[in-house]
Amino acid sequence: MSTSLTQLGTSNGRRLAKPPWLRIRLSTPEPYHRIKALVRELNLATVCEEARCPNIYECWGEHGTATFMILGDVCTRRCGFCAVRSGKPPAPPDPSEPGHVAQAVEVMGLQHVVITSVDRDDLKDGGASHFADVVAAVRRRCPDTTIEILTPDFRGVGAALDTVLDAEPEIFSHNLETVPRLYGVARPGSDYDRSLDLVRRASSRRDSRSYAGRVKTGLMAGLGETSRELRSTIADIRSAGVELLTIGQYLQPSLEHLPVDRWVHPDEFDALRELALSLGFAHCLAGPLVRSSYHAHEQVRGAASTPAASKTTVSMATSFTGTA
Repeated sequence: MSTSLTQLGTSNGRRLAKPPWLRIRLSTPEPYHRIKALVRELNLATVCEEARCPNIYECWGEHGTATFMILGDVCTRRCGFCAVRSGKPPAPPDPSEPGHVAQAVEVMGLQHVVITSVDRDDLKDGGASHFADVVAAVRRRCPDTTIEILTPDFRGVGAALDTVLDAEPEIFSHNLETVPRLYGVARPGSDYDRSLDLVRRASSRRDSRSYAGRVKTGLMAGLGETSRELRSTIADIRSAGVELLTIGQYLQPSLEHLPVDRWVHPDEFDALRELALSLGFAHCLAGPLVRSSYHAHEQVRGAASTPAASKTTVSMATSFTGTA
């Protein structure tokens, strides 16, 4: 049975008051302003800002980390949970963007970088070749930096997946975001089975040793799914061969977006993490403020190359950005 936006709403249309464990300490020390200035100077988009990530002050201000979002800042899909602008992208991919991202990685001295994008259904390959160009540019300029990519579903085009995996990122990530029942309202234009098949095919390439990296996905909780549905989806993901998983609390970006159905207690996140590990995931991060690439450097361990410990880490807090 389909689910409507009104069925996902909270009582009397009111927003739920945030619980104590979701309070965020605001801090804007010197590294925060330095990263902000660098992003502006290189004309780069960040998911930290576009998706209104709650961890931006921690990542930018305390850890000196940032999020790179390529292929512009206008998404061709309109997910009900996403703060990124939707519409028709105003321009083709910027040919200077790969070099700018590589320059930012070098200037920031990054040990591990994660790169995502908006959906670009207007492009024949969904932007896969541009992803590969960015990976290649970072490799040339920063050969010791490990790379994670968080991609759209490329509308299920197999050649697009091959293009990004052939670029050999240490981690390939694609977020399923939510349970199958909620896809119609939360992710119009996307398909649960298509997304699951994408990570399954990536895992198959890893198993056949034609891709040496790791495969990852992210989920959000509190959008209206039941505990049984969430656990079933986690089992689906593991059955698809995915090794790395993140689970975080859905936060409503504005009144125009889907409301929060419930606040998931930290103890429940702990239980979900234990379930994931019992199913055989190599690594799982689960918590109220976890996003798909939160502490991403911890999950790259065991991948094709080992990052040097002396550099800074970049992790993208992007799980719920509309990346399909």
